[in-house]
Amino acid sequence: MKCLIIAAGKGSRLRQRGDSKPLVPILGVPLIERVIRSALKAGIDDFCVVTGYNGEKVRCFLDDLARDCRINITHVVNEAWEEGNGLSVLKARGQFNEKFVLLMTDHLFDVEILRKLLQQPLHAGEIILAVDRNLDNRFADIDDVTKVEIKGGKVVNISKDLKEFNGFDTGIFLCSPAIFQSIAQSISKYGDSSLSGGEKCLADEGNFIAVDTDGRFWIDIDDPAAMDKAENQLLDQLKDKPNDGPVSRHLNRPLSVRISRYLTRVAVSPNQISLVSFLFFVLASGLFMLGGYPALAAGGVLAQFASIIDGCDGEVARLKFQESSFGRWFDAVLDRYADAFLLFGLTWHASAGGGYTPALFVGFLAIIGSFMLSYTADKYDALMRDRFEVGRGLRLGRDVRVFLVFLGALVNQPFVTLLLIAVVMNAETIRRIVICRRHE
Repeated sequence: MKCLIIAAGKGSRLRQRGDSKPLVPILGVPLIERVIRSALKAGIDDFCVVTGYNGEKVRCFLDDLARDCRINITHVVNEAWEEGNGLSVLKARGQFNEKFVLLMTDHLFDVEILRKLLQQPLHAGEIILAVDRNLDNRFADIDDVTKVEIKGGKVVNISKDLKEFNGFDTGIFLCSPAIFQSIAQSISKYGDSSLSGGEKCLADEGNFIAVDTDGRFWIDIDDPAAMDKAENQLLDQLKDKPNDGPVSRHLNRPLSVRISRYLTRVAVSPNQISLVSFLFFVLASGLFMLGGYPALAAGGVLAQFASIIDGCDGEVARLKFQESSFGRWFDAVLDRYADAFLLFGLTWHASAGGGYTPALFVGFLAIIGSFMLSYTADKYDALMRDRFEVGRGLRLGRDVRVFLVFLGALVNQPFVTLLLIAVVMNAETIRRIVICRRHE
């Protein structure tokens, strides 16, 4: 499957954000890169991009992106980029003999929309459009969005000026080569060189099919206000992580997302963020070992801050398409080291008060319980998610453990904190064993 992307326009309403619309960054990633990487997630790795205004700059960027992503990007130049966008599609006519995906460089979308589109049967002479049937979509600019009228699963009319409509054009298409003939027909018969003009010709022939987006996210980035909406939505999606514990969901994640928003704009990698979080945990452990309440309280605050930062690595990775198996594994390894350092430091502090043997024993149980809870988490979560509903309520994990350390340090109760962690973590591990055995 090939993908054609239109990236020839000037984008004058976004000039304050950049001199080339396809390269305007959203959360550290240029618009056109977001579109290409979304298509990559859907399984497409062969692209044709039509450039026009400031095209040399865009093409140089795409050449670098093609090398980084190990994909093929073919360039087509549209010198008449100031005319209708249908001409940009027509310029790429020689690149496509079979069905292909057509995307806009300024339309961001949930990759599931494209995956659904790719599953649709496409007959000769047809094109399929992903249509948003939610007319109350807050991301659609009703004054600027292209509207469609659908009857019997087919688009019968399309225009920005439609008075009667029941859907929005998302700019996500599955096309047969017939789209080229229809645009040429629109130009010759009506003098209309827009993509919508070609689509109208297909609609008149009954060859314009509509597929519902099922309410999934998409947005047309035409101005700074739309960019801000897109950024906020991308950040909001980070907050919906099923495996988050209560502290992560209600405290850490809302704060880490705000931090990640700024981290996407600087040259820092997710693995570097993981390392910084780990170093904060080590520093918190060192403060615990200094002794005295001020150092204990400061260490607790620093540990909680490190726990918040620990969520940023995954968030930045998702926002900037830098997710990797190594990154997830590296973060998990550092987390285990951080847990050991933190609880060892707290044990050291508690034993310095005179109760050396009890503190050492309870600290050992706390460390073991923490490790076992982390070790059993993936298998237990998978079991609960895939097979059973029981036990899926409150999730006790690392976020709860660090938060208990934070609270215990503030109230100057290191031994009680260790005892609570030891009891809770080991009890939860035993509970998981019982549930998994019972429903094995």
